[in-house]
Amino acid sequence: MRRTGAILAGVLTATALTTPARAAVSNADLALRWAPIHYQDVDQTGDHALGGKSDYITRYDFDGDLTGRNNWDDAGKDVTAYAYYSVVETGSHWFVTYFFFHPRDWVDHPFFETEHENDGEGLLEVIEKDGTDYGKLRAAVTVAHSDFYSYTPTGSTWTNGGETIDGTLQLQNNPHDGLSHPVTAQEAKGHGLKAYPQYNIVGDGIVYYPSTVAEAPSNADDRDVQYKLIDIFAAGGMWAQRANPALFASLGTFAGDTTGGCGTGTFGCGTNSANAPWGWDDGNDVPARGELATDPAKLSEAYFTVPGTLSRTYVSNGYAVAAAALRQAAETLPRTVD
Repeated sequence: MRRTGAILAGVLTATALTTPARAAVSNADLALRWAPIHYQDVDQTGDHALGGKSDYITRYDFDGDLTGRNNWDDAGKDVTAYAYYSVVETGSHWFVTYFFFHPRDWVDHPFFETEHENDGEGLLEVIEKDGTDYGKLRAAVTVAHSDFYSYTPTGSTWTNGGETIDGTLQLQNNPHDGLSHPVTAQEAKGHGLKAYPQYNIVGDGIVYYPSTVAEAPSNADDRDVQYKLIDIFAAGGMWAQRANPALFASLGTFAGDTTGGCGTGTFGCGTNSANAPWGWDDGNDVPARGELATDPAKLSEAYFTVPGTLSRTYVSNGYAVAAAALRQAAETLPRTVD
């Protein structure tokens, strides 16, 4: 059963700090340093595949407007690769949330499964402050539809806690910066996200590399595409648009309808069925709706056994401005099954 409670800094218990602050590295630099190399499986078959483009990552405003209810209709217009991030910080750790957007969550058969407009899944990475510029990556939790999966990289000191760790978070070299990055993967069509190789490319697919430039895939089997990060808290960005009724049906849930052929030839098309990070919810786990992004220290403490200090006091948390609204949403909004 989901438990609700304190979401953000003002109601969290303070913990003594034992590690030094980060040297002069921006949140953008930190997010880029640990951004995942991302394997995206691609399916080119079916009326809703757009020759594979329905599985390409892009911006939520790829079509030039802030309307969520025409993204299915406009899918494929711009497939330049972007992903989103937010950084939340306590005295002991940085918590970086990454968000990957697709205009369609789709199926290619008429039985049992539904599809829907907009699709947003991603992951949380937890980075321990160890006195270096970029810290030490300790753990990750990914979002696959309405379930969370936890991982640790080789050598991490974090172990099983309230949840059993689901696997090893592998690292690979990024040829565009020469650094080791964690590796994630999304399935085709439904776009659930796990650590590679729990999902993997089967046949055609795109390998996306974090970079300071954004590229569009040259074809549905392009194994070297650079993607650029966008700050969720950027002026006028995703978080700033959270109350825009054209983009969001409710707090943390994208607005989506059945136009453009969504559901045609399939079991059906859902509406308002995709979540932003502050709407992600594994309903049978301790953390409440959205807390993977908004209170990641609480989630980390619930999921893992953490040696040493895990501060629950936030020194930087952009979600704090909406703490009361987020708490109410966690307690009252129905689950959105992505």
